[in-house]
Amino acid sequence: MIFNVKAGLVYSVQFRSAMILSVHAQHSASQAIIEEHLSVEPRVPVSEFTDDLGNRFVRLETGRYKRLAIRYRAKVDCDFEMRPASRIAATPVAALEDRTIPYLFPSRYCQSDRLGRLAWDLFGKIAKPHDRVIAITAWIYDNIEYVRGSTRSDTSAYDTVTQRVGVCRDFAHLGIALCRALNIPARYFTGYAYELDPPDFHACFECYIGGKWMIFDATRLAHMNGLVRIASGRDAADTAVASVFGSASCTRVKVSCTLGAGQTFAPISRRDLGRRGVSLPTG
Repeated sequence: MIFNVKAGLVYSVQFRSAMILSVHAQHSASQAIIEEHLSVEPRVPVSEFTDDLGNRFVRLETGRYKRLAIRYRAKVDCDFEMRPASRIAATPVAALEDRTIPYLFPSRYCQSDRLGRLAWDLFGKIAKPHDRVIAITAWIYDNIEYVRGSTRSDTSAYDTVTQRVGVCRDFAHLGIALCRALNIPARYFTGYAYELDPPDFHACFECYIGGKWMIFDATRLAHMNGLVRIASGRDAADTAVASVFGSASCTRVKVSCTLGAGQTFAPISRRDLGRRGVSLPTG
């Protein structure tokens, strides 16, 4: 499935600053970038680098300019895998691949060590791992109110479960924390989402079950087969759209994700997601 993604960011700069941006679609086993373009106005020094997870970042300096407009667009060919839930078996911690171990630990926004009792009381009796994560996403959807602008950049999973309100970032952090508390490796996903209303960057989470990273969305706002990955990490601290070193504030964000010409999209139903898991392979 081919998607056209765009992101536009405008920043007001108080004094000379550096920024690290994460808006590029990721190169991966399930994503092929057909074409892309990044522009920064006014023109400033820009360099790109990639971390160990394949996340692509852009580093720039604002120089003497007080306003920066950043525009990114790409055409991305995306694929996904589906597996019957009955074939997704639990993996003991002792048998996990080394690269998944860091996603068992608490992190800045996902305090799984503080949510262990809640997680085991609510979901500990569910035997199958896919069923357990489906139950977690359903519980978050039923118990956390989605309200735009209701939380701050430092809101954590523990805050969300206490305040019972949040946005996609908070829903993802809570899902990750509850999964890790149940010994399921989980990581943060940020990307572009087809038919997201209103259009914006979107956050979901992935769990390592049955030897694959499976994608879940507790907000129920995105199609699991309509996602374009930007980045993944322990939590939002690893995948922020913009990290500012200095003083610059975002005054405008515009994001879109549309179908490529000649494409026909058939969303996976929520009922089907209960019976089959979706994976967006990264390697």
